[in-house]
Amino acid sequence: MKFGFDSFAHEQCCSQGHSSASTIATIQAALAADQHIDSSAIAIQMLGPVAVLEGYISNSADRDRAISIASMIVGAENVHDRMLSRSTTQ
Repeated sequence: MKFGFDSFAHEQCCSQGHSSASTIATIQAALAADQHIDSSAIAIQMLGPVAVLEGYISNSADRDRAISIASMIVGAENVHDRMLSRSTTQ
């Protein structure tokens, strides 16, 4: 039994949305699983195939690690870094 129109497949309409959501979830999970990085203030957005990393990092090692993790998932050419460093001195 088939419902809906034959010429309109769900995959054509929603594949990008599902793909983006799953990619974001995968990157978030990988960042959270890494014990060497504080990823609590890093947000991920997808702009087409590009993962945009935004938010705050504590040091340059966290930046490098976050970019490396995202690159393993979407490829280095598809990671855009917009993270800002937090100043720990006051």
